[in-house]
Amino acid sequence: MHFVTGGAFNGKKKWVTAFYGLEQKPHQWHSFYKEKEAPELREEIVVLEGIERYIRALLERSETPEEARLLFRKQLEKWQKEDRIVILIGTDITKGIVPMNAFDRFFRDAAGWCFQDTAAASRRVDTVWYGIAETIKEETE
Repeated sequence: MHFVTGGAFNGKKKWVTAFYGLEQKPHQWHSFYKEKEAPELREEIVVLEGIERYIRALLERSETPEEARLLFRKQLEKWQKEDRIVILIGTDITKGIVPMNAFDRFFRDAAGWCFQDTAAASRRVDTVWYGIAETIKEETE
């Protein structure tokens, strides 16, 4: 798995497209901004965009942020076992002012925990800020 994170509108999608040459390769692109459920993976290269929105959807049907994290971990394990390239893109929402609304604070906490789990499970992690990527983790086989 490959995890790409960074700020909103900082070029993550454009960077992933260029890095993997997706304009010329068959791939599956799933946006959690449009769909709340995890898809069945079909192509050799799969991009799952907006994982923070998936985490929010899990939190909306959970009792606690910890329960949402456990649900996310189960899905993460499935993605990790896939025999294909799985790229997870998530917008970092953990910086800045702490939300006043309790649900939004829980969302921020759950997203931070799930992003840590994603980084730990991924072979490669890149942050993209202002269109510039920095590799912060890269495991070789």
